[in-house]
Amino acid sequence: MPVTKKDKNNTNILSIDIGGTSIKACILSSKGDLISEFKKLPTPKNATPATVLKCIKELVATLNDNFEKISIGFPGYVKCGRVQTAVNLAKNKWIDIDLAQHVSDLFGKPVRLINDADQQALGIVSGKGFEIVFTVGTGFGTALVFDGDLLPHLELAHMPITKTKDYDDYIGDKAFEKIGIEKWNERLQHIIEIYKTVFNYDTLYIGGGNSKHITFALDHNIHLSTNKDGIKGGAKLWDLEEKYHVFTNHPAKK
Repeated sequence: MPVTKKDKNNTNILSIDIGGTSIKACILSSKGDLISEFKKLPTPKNATPATVLKCIKELVATLNDNFEKISIGFPGYVKCGRVQTAVNLAKNKWIDIDLAQHVSDLFGKPVRLINDADQQALGIVSGKGFEIVFTVGTGFGTALVFDGDLLPHLELAHMPITKTKDYDDYIGDKAFEKIGIEKWNERLQHIIEIYKTVFNYDTLYIGGGNSKHITFALDHNIHLSTNKDGIKGGAKLWDLEEKYHVFTNHPAKK
């Protein structure tokens, strides 16, 4: 993608959502409105940092609008712009990877990188009370928000739910394919009951690719969301102060 001259009036944000199945991207206004198409490509089978960066470059080349900032949601634990874990991507290839800096240098723009469920949460929550976001797809993502403030990320997907399974194992894609839609729905209902008891949330949002398979009636305070809604959190990410859970990476000087 060619580097263009900086437009002082351009406050557009490139928002990227990296998932275990697909990588999504769009251009947002500073207020979170979509001003480009919502595009996606399959996540590379061997999803190493190099192949993911290549996929991002190819995806962004299909977007015609300029941007001045970049937001990325990543399926793993992120600290200060560096990826610490990515259990649903290439095994043992994502330990302490400075993904935000790599993307910043690729496009010559500042980058903020957080967990993908956290970015989804910023795009969909109401900002009132204690709100939780689930993403049910390749794995099980979670985000916690209180009165609109994103709380420190917890990798709740890797807590045990049975003697042999964590939440990823219990409700992720592999489980869905193995046990089928009826049993999968029973497991999701079980998880919701656990969260009701443990967290006593005001509102729960459920997104991710497998949310379309939900067949049971949802409580009045449980709502479905889409990836298209969640990726709008990429704009709100730039409204956050630079605390321990968000960090801005700038392109390296050449």
